[in-house]
Amino acid sequence: MSVITEASPSQSLGRRMLNKVPEVTLCFWIIKILCTTVGETAADYLNTTLGFGLTNMTYATGALLVVLLGVQFRLRRYVPVVYWSVVVVVSVFGTLITDNMTDNYNVSLTTSTALFATILATVFAVWYAFERTLSIHSIVTSRREAFYWLAILFTFALGTAAGDLVAEKADLGYAVSIAIFGGAIAVIAFSHYALKLNAVLSFWLAYILTRPLGASIGDFMSQHDHKYGGLGLGTTKTSYMFLAAILALVAYLSFTKRDQTPLEVVIAETTQHPPHQHVHHAHRHGHHASHQHAPRLEPAAQEEG
Repeated sequence: MSVITEASPSQSLGRRMLNKVPEVTLCFWIIKILCTTVGETAADYLNTTLGFGLTNMTYATGALLVVLLGVQFRLRRYVPVVYWSVVVVVSVFGTLITDNMTDNYNVSLTTSTALFATILATVFAVWYAFERTLSIHSIVTSRREAFYWLAILFTFALGTAAGDLVAEKADLGYAVSIAIFGGAIAVIAFSHYALKLNAVLSFWLAYILTRPLGASIGDFMSQHDHKYGGLGLGTTKTSYMFLAAILALVAYLSFTKRDQTPLEVVIAETTQHPPHQHVHHAHRHGHHASHQHAPRLEPAAQEEG
């Protein structure tokens, strides 16, 4: 195994590390949809069933998210249980951001959808301006990881607002919503594999759409309405069922490591789009010499964990 280290002793951009996020596989998308479903049902369960209230729940979830992100940022490689724990909490927190704006501050879904779309576009623009790539195969510095999680947060907030807006304006049933958002993701997948749509663009478009898809699945399973349909399992049972499925898949991935990004892919990505480096100036024989230190690969003594 190899790790990415910095040739220079100074680490102005944070630690060099193995890719901190999972490879995009079928398991990735299944767990992502499960997480978004839990984000919808758990938010309803904590707010309505347990009576925590929207504001108190937002503060508590935000505090938990800060703690989990602290653990995630301290790791030097992708650890499934930590990564997916952050995603679950981000999904709840992103849902609560939109719900707070709608319920507590009377911000229309049209406004919040446009706002979150603008914020997300800005995050992507700044990320690309600094790193010259939005690829998830090379999340090997703390700064790239910070951009990644910021983008993830606002994809959940945007997906919540846009999904609720579509459901509200179109007045659709749960099953119809599942078919629409699932169909949209299928179109993106077809465009990527058959029409060679850009891989990074395809990923982020699908990532945004999995949020309303997961919410529709959650509503379909937990709610029962004569107009909109649903299985009526309740938010408690639905949340526990999906959390159990997430735990089972994460345990499987932790054991098999099937979603680890191959090292050669990380090397290729970081070679093509190296992390931004500061230029160090030194005096040599009366002249200024500029040195730009690139990350290099060194064998690790043993694999962590």
